[in-house]
Order: sequence, then C-alpha cells, then structure tokens
Amino acid sequence: MIERIIDIIIKFWPEFLRGLGVTLEMTLISVVAGFLIGILLALARVYGNALLKGIATVIIEVIRGTPLLVQLFILYYGLPPYGVSLTPLTAALIGFSINSGAYQAEYLRSAINSIQHTQMLAARSLGMTKWQAIFNIILPQALRRVIPAWANEFIYLLKYTSLAYIVGAPELMAKAKFIASRNFQFFEVYLVVALIYLIVVLAFTKILTTVEKKVRIPGLEWSR
Repeated sequence: MIERIIDIIIKFWPEFLRGLGVTLEMTLISVVAGFLIGILLALARVYGNALLKGIATVIIEVIRGTPLLVQLFILYYGLPPYGVSLTPLTAALIGFSINSGAYQAEYLRSAINSIQHTQMLAARSLGMTKWQAIFNIILPQALRRVIPAWANEFIYLLKYTSLAYIVGAPELMAKAKFIASRNFQFFEVYLVVALIYLIVVLAFTKILTTVEKKVRIPGLEWSR
C-alpha cells in the first residue's frame, strides 16, 4: 500500500498542489473577510444602539445556528432562481466569509468585554470620544487577547474548506475526488489528502502559536 501511495503522490502531485493552492487561497481570503465582518458585528453588539445590536444578534445567531453546508447550498443552488448566479469559488468564498465572520464576532465580543470598563471611563475623562477610546484603547487589547480563538478559527476554516467541493470549487478535496474516480484507488488518494491536511494544519498551528507568544500581553499568560 505504501508503494501505491508513493506512486499516487509522484504521479498526481501537480493536481494535489493546485488543489492545495485553492484551499489555502479560500482559507486566507475567507478568514480576513470574516475578520472584518466580525469586527463590525462585534462592535455593533457591544457599542451599537438597540437597532444595531438587534440586527447583529440576528445575523450571528442565524449563521451560527445553521449548518455551513446549508449556507453553501443556498448561495450556489438557491440564488439562481432569483437571478443571482455565483461561480462555485465565489459562492464558497462568500459562504465561508460570512460563516467565519459570525463566529469571529463572538470571539471579538468576548475579548472586548474582558477589557475593564474603567479603561473606557479613563479614556473619556481624558477627552477622548467613545470611538476614539474604542479604536485606540479597547480594540488593540482585545485583538491581542482574541488571537488564540482566532487561530482556532483559522484551523477550523482550513478544514471546512473541504466542503467547497460539493458546490464544484476546485480545491483539494475536489482534485482528490477527480483523481480517485480515474484510478479507483479511493482509500490511498484520500489518505494522501488527509496527510496533506495534517501537515498544513500542523505547520499553521506552529506559526500561529509563535505569533501568539510574540504579541501576548505581559502578565496575562495562562499557566501551562
């Protein structure tokens, strides 16, 4: 079996590499877009008026309360009858970004709420406006505290991108399915894909752990 796995890697590595490239591209774009969406939703929930809080809460709960696969199906298969046709990659990117944004919003909200309220009062007493205090005092600290949760979201999203093959996005799983259907070595091909995901996840976990240590706020380290 090892020989067959090696043969598959040697024979189809360009296909695996192209699929991995699309997977990483989707992950990076979606996590950044989700981060921007998450900040807006988190700020709306914490500092917005009743209307903004209500809208943000509904969006977050609906997205977090429904399966990601259903969201992808709505975007790709449900919108065309209403005149909105998306390519598989575009539908996947929008779906992953919105889904990640809802989860990141909750991570950010928790991080913001962990900042002592007295810091806001102190900033206001020094003449800062509410939003100046948020962007200059509160948010920089919250962003550093949210890194562990954000790192987990990145890893989860990297693995969840495998769902994109269902709507036809040419990512790693789609390439694997195509290769396996050509040579009928399903076990070996999917084992290779699992190893690729494992290697990439371990590499990014190491990178994100290093970043977390670099920006950790002194005095707030968890005991290990």
